[in-house]
Amino acid sequence: METSPQVTASAQGPLWLVSVGGRWNMEEPWPEEADAALAGIADQRVRELRLEANGLGRWDTSLLVFLVQMVKAARARKLDVDLALPEGLERLLHMAFAVPAQEGAARKKSDATFLSGLGDAALSLPPTVGDFLSFCGEVTLSIWRLFLGRSKMRSQDFVAAMYECGVQALPIISVTSMLFGLILAFVGAVQLTQFGAQIYVAGLVGIGMLRVMGAVMVGVVMSGRVGAAYAALIGTMQVNEEVDALATLGISPVDFLVLPRVLALTAMVPLLTLYADLMGVLGGYLVGVMMLDLNPMEYINATTQMVPFKHVLIGLVYGTIFGVVIAVAGCYQGMRCGRSAQAVGQATTTAVVHSIVGIIVATAAITVICNVLGV
Repeated sequence: METSPQVTASAQGPLWLVSVGGRWNMEEPWPEEADAALAGIADQRVRELRLEANGLGRWDTSLLVFLVQMVKAARARKLDVDLALPEGLERLLHMAFAVPAQEGAARKKSDATFLSGLGDAALSLPPTVGDFLSFCGEVTLSIWRLFLGRSKMRSQDFVAAMYECGVQALPIISVTSMLFGLILAFVGAVQLTQFGAQIYVAGLVGIGMLRVMGAVMVGVVMSGRVGAAYAALIGTMQVNEEVDALATLGISPVDFLVLPRVLALTAMVPLLTLYADLMGVLGGYLVGVMMLDLNPMEYINATTQMVPFKHVLIGLVYGTIFGVVIAVAGCYQGMRCGRSAQAVGQATTTAVVHSIVGIIVATAAITVICNVLGV
């Protein structure tokens, strides 16, 4: 008759002998001797672990889990492990250790308090900043190698990246920018119509879109669309060890993967900003002509007179910097991604968050600089 699960542990000199028996199933807890058997491996006098079965009945994965923990504890202390188990159980135990767990695949349990978590974040900040600056240095050296003609970047990758972040982004940029121009015109019209100054809606929309809002809208959209795609693509290549393969072949991953995307996004975001400005002004034009009963030519003339060309140049500066921020954030998270599907998801989310935060910080900094310079 099968009995409840049994574990017998005894020390025979430097040998720690553990015998399992009885019936093992998930519905019954481990015997109390199981914890003692695991704890005995920590004894410094133990130099070898032997696992054997004595009167073992039916068993399921609960027994396998116990044996895996025993072997893990023994390997952590670099002990010799001797198995004298049934053939099927021994084969499953070998399979459990045949492929090592990938880094980042296991879930992490943490009982840390808020203050301890805040302290850990503060302590990990300097190494993270140093690693990011190192990555920026690698990108800078890659650009220098491109100027010297020694870069491994392929021109077809650069063209494909420009098409991906440029032409394919036109539909979403058109919709969001035009709707934002409509919103700006509606918000301005609420107050301006009270004074009979509807014509100033043209200046409000023109300056708002051309100076900053067009670039910001493009930056936010490209962060979610392209920055996340860069992090997911390069992160997946990290999981599949394709990045390691490039390095093994003597090809710089930064030259091959990062540089074409950084250059493409830096070149295309200012152009998309000009397109977004046009669509935003068009949205304001529709509101002014159809809702405020302004003459079409009157609206166009008011826009050209109230909006100096310097706002276009300032918007291009915003767009260029936003392109660099989005590309570097997405590629950095992809290159530093872990080796699991969960790590790819985390890298993608982090890339979007960092891109948007970087856009906001850059917007504030450029705005302050422009105010100081009087432009």
